[in-house]
Amino acid sequence: MNLTISGHHLEVTPALRAHVTDKLDIISKHFDQVVDVKVLLTVEKQKEKEKRQRAECNVHVKGSDLFAESSHSDLYVAVNELVEKLDRQVVRYKDRIQNHHHGAIKRELMA
Repeated sequence: MNLTISGHHLEVTPALRAHVTDKLDIISKHFDQVVDVKVLLTVEKQKEKEKRQRAECNVHVKGSDLFAESSHSDLYVAVNELVEKLDRQVVRYKDRIQNHHHGAIKRELMA
């Protein structure tokens, strides 16, 4: 799995990089066909303090691309919410692939 972590208007510290890497390991445990992951961490220049820390992620899996984003006042919480969203998408994608193949086998057996 290729992992790219970049920051926009912020420096990606080793602690932040380690946090993102640890959280993204959950996705690779659920689905092993993840090819490429790109994470963009941003601090938006808004007047209001809430939800200015933003995390976006593109996950390229075999056969599809998944995208999720999350905003929060704390960047670590935004990363946690992002990984939860991606995890749901990956599990749903995996179920869809598995159900598709099982349906084809059942049809062949019935014919």
